[in-house]
Amino acid sequence: MDYFLITTSLLKIVGMLVVVILPMVSYSVYAERRVSAFMQDRLGPNRVGPAGLFQPIADIFKLLLKEDFSPRHVNTFYYWLAPCLALVPAIITIAVVPFGSTLLGVPMVIADINVGILYVFAIASLGVYGIVLAGWASNSKYPFLGGVRSSSQMISYELSLGLAVIPVFLLVGNLRLTSVVRYQIEHGWMIAPFIGDWMNLGKWLLAIPMIISFVVFTIAVFAETNRLPFDLPEAEQELAGGYHTEYSSMKFALFFLGEYAAMISGSAVIVTLFLGGWHFPGIPR
Repeated sequence: MDYFLITTSLLKIVGMLVVVILPMVSYSVYAERRVSAFMQDRLGPNRVGPAGLFQPIADIFKLLLKEDFSPRHVNTFYYWLAPCLALVPAIITIAVVPFGSTLLGVPMVIADINVGILYVFAIASLGVYGIVLAGWASNSKYPFLGGVRSSSQMISYELSLGLAVIPVFLLVGNLRLTSVVRYQIEHGWMIAPFIGDWMNLGKWLLAIPMIISFVVFTIAVFAETNRLPFDLPEAEQELAGGYHTEYSSMKFALFFLGEYAAMISGSAVIVTLFLGGWHFPGIPR
């Protein structure tokens, strides 16, 4: 048994969760609240710590200490299962995304599989089950409508999500995400292959379909993660919160964590496919 491989894999998993995902989720929420407040001429979180920087930590303790209440009318087993199904796919999607080349000879990717992007699509599509189950198991009209909206929206945009990456893999000839990054190191970013080779007309023409793919893929990721303007599954205006209306405490926190973890994973995939991954143009390989 290769104990070194097991140890490094476990270290990478813990590092991604504790050092990257959880802090980024917390402070993405903080950044979103501050930017929204600025746009709406409000203060936003500003009490806990300087400029409200410790507000995410206070929110974590609030959710941990809040009473874990389950309404009597829910379908208990699926009501508890739904938050887990919403969280797990968003986190394990990041396993195939490379976040660096090597460190002390260890590849900076948890699982470098040869069907990386298919794995991302297959696992990310499972997230809809958690949301649909939450809406159905809550036995309430607002969550049910939110679950139905989410299932139709997420399934609809998976088609455009898959079609948008076809030009990338036609060019690279490989579904492995590390190979996509290596190709961009050698030939330039997918959306800007002309950088460093400004007089090459072919690369300027190649940028046109790649930019279209990038825009379509980014819009589809917004829709898949239920972000504005695709927030119909949780629209507060008419659904009072949508599929997580009946949730509170840590079960609500799991939905929140899953949603923002999916945003981070989607952003990482966009950077890997179109923006060179860990490489920056002009820097030696």
